[in-house]
Amino acid sequence: MKERKQEKYDKAYLRMASEWGKLSYCKRKQVGAIIVRDRMIISDGYNGTPTGFENICEDEEGYTKWYVLHAEANAISKVASSTQSCEGATLYITLSPCKECSKLIHQSGIKRVVYQTAYKDSSGLQFLEKAGVQLVHLPIIENV
Repeated sequence: MKERKQEKYDKAYLRMASEWGKLSYCKRKQVGAIIVRDRMIISDGYNGTPTGFENICEDEEGYTKWYVLHAEANAISKVASSTQSCEGATLYITLSPCKECSKLIHQSGIKRVVYQTAYKDSSGLQFLEKAGVQLVHLPIIENV
């Protein structure tokens, strides 16, 4: 019973992350992230350029610019500049983390990652698994 309730919350937060991702100006991929601690959203983020940069994520060839921040990096950065802490939190993200973001997730104290779609490179997930972070792949099919 408790697991069903948790999955219901997981799907709801993942849908919120998906909506948040739609705010991204990136054309190649729009990724959204929500960080939840004690059933409270403590941060959110989507992939995009740093503050003060024009909202164009791709170069002339259509490749993502190197300085574009990933959704989870944006969400973790927001927590860092607040009074909140990620210790023991859950990260909900529409695309599984890359290896660079996986290091940030582990170091920030996030203990659980719920993701919708697997990224082509699974080394980030492998790192998180090795670090003891609980991983939940939850592809949302229903359109609610």
